[in-house]
Amino acid sequence: FTKMQGAGNDFVMLDATQAPIDLSPEQYRLLGDRRFGVGADQILVVEKSRTPDVDFRYRIFNGGSGDEVEQCGNGARCFVRFVRDKGLTDKRVIRVDTVSSVLELRLQADGRVTVDMGAPIFDLTRVPFDAAGATPRKQGNFELWPLDVGDGVVSEVAVLSMGNPHAVQVVLDVDHAPVQTHGPLIEQDSHFPRKVNAGFMQIVSRSHIRLRVFERGAGETLACGTGACAAVVAGIRLGLLDSRVDVDARGGRLSIEWQGGTSSVLMTGPAETVYEGEIEL
Repeated sequence: FTKMQGAGNDFVMLDATQAPIDLSPEQYRLLGDRRFGVGADQILVVEKSRTPDVDFRYRIFNGGSGDEVEQCGNGARCFVRFVRDKGLTDKRVIRVDTVSSVLELRLQADGRVTVDMGAPIFDLTRVPFDAAGATPRKQGNFELWPLDVGDGVVSEVAVLSMGNPHAVQVVLDVDHAPVQTHGPLIEQDSHFPRKVNAGFMQIVSRSHIRLRVFERGAGETLACGTGACAAVVAGIRLGLLDSRVDVDARGGRLSIEWQGGTSSVLMTGPAETVYEGEIEL
């Protein structure tokens, strides 16, 4: 395996291009375990593509739950560095197939990676989000949905998908945001049949935010690429942000660009190899 990280979001990379890798959820959880395994937010598996005009298949398993999930933006950046470093391709631009979509990944001259994350999804049935019993409040060109987080407290969240579901709320100070208390309650709220990633966004300026994300099946991570994309898109539609935004997470900075409408979200950030090793499962 290879251990990699992108803005502090860490991954175990597995090469399944030469021989198939078929692990159980328990084995993926062991790989992700920081005490008894390698330790990672997600385990990323590189497979041969089954789709014409696509270079690789990109599979993502949560380190905490062992479940396969739809998308991971920071992992996508590590993916392109991994396949280049391992000699699996010499291309600087590759296309990869995920559970939810096809991504285009571009290795920049400075070593950073830009990922075309595709267009955000606002159709609630595709997020998915069950709006039954909830009444949203309109702000800008978006809606904020009330979620009960206990003790009579209601959090208003913007709901969207970046290939995986996100609920984003604006907070005054991200350092004191109730990520550890409200995050798990939002993640498992009954309005989200597949659970959700909970984002807590502080607006610094129209081109700069600070962000913490409680990830579905993983808990709070040092960075979340799709969470950064979702937060910026939500901020733009709420009328709070411009089209190019720097996102500061605890693990580092990501740059996000979205021109609105059905245009793709572009995410640029670092991807680095930490070490290589072997483990017996």
